[in-house]
Amino acid sequence: MKQVTRSWQACLQLAVLAALGTSAAQGQSIRDTVRETVPQVQPALSADAPPPGASVSGATRTIGWEQLIPAGWDPYKDLKALNLDTLKDNDPKAEEALKKMRQMWDNAPINPLILGQSVRLPGYVVPLEDLAAGIKEFLLVPYFGACVHSPPPPANQIVHVLLDKPAKNLRLMDVVWVSGPMSGTKTDSHMGVASYRIDAKAVTPYQDKKR
Repeated sequence: MKQVTRSWQACLQLAVLAALGTSAAQGQSIRDTVRETVPQVQPALSADAPPPGASVSGATRTIGWEQLIPAGWDPYKDLKALNLDTLKDNDPKAEEALKKMRQMWDNAPINPLILGQSVRLPGYVVPLEDLAAGIKEFLLVPYFGACVHSPPPPANQIVHVLLDKPAKNLRLMDVVWVSGPMSGTKTDSHMGVASYRIDAKAVTPYQDKKR
């Protein structure tokens, strides 16, 4: 799997903020909390893909997670002035930064260049339901543990996937390819906010290319 540095850094930054919020609630040293409880998130899945904005008429386009982020969007906008070394225990600035960051990330902008295209995107499965017939909708996320073992990534790094029929072979954190038309439909679920939706035409197991 290839590293998508931009996405990975964004996910890690939110994990740091979550740790800061936990520290304020429990009275633990901010720096100790960051060092002890920030989850070790994995790099986002990616794929060999054409440059952002490129498309092939009549064909399904393989994309990576970095192409869901619009050019010029700064996920660290409200955190650049936050210095961990200067914060004291239970500093309200940490909680304020967390709230601002979560609000900004839940309203993260989409990349209009990929809307309406038939895309193929790899990711991890986060089910939104647990039915006897199987899973008919889930969130597709870029790294293991997102929305489950760590805070949700920005909404433009979460895709709501809808299937025509329930699938019985999907489980939490399965790694899959999802193919279908991409739209900018926003979904607010108990597992996280998604800025995109794919009405899946195919969901297949993910296999990394041999090196």
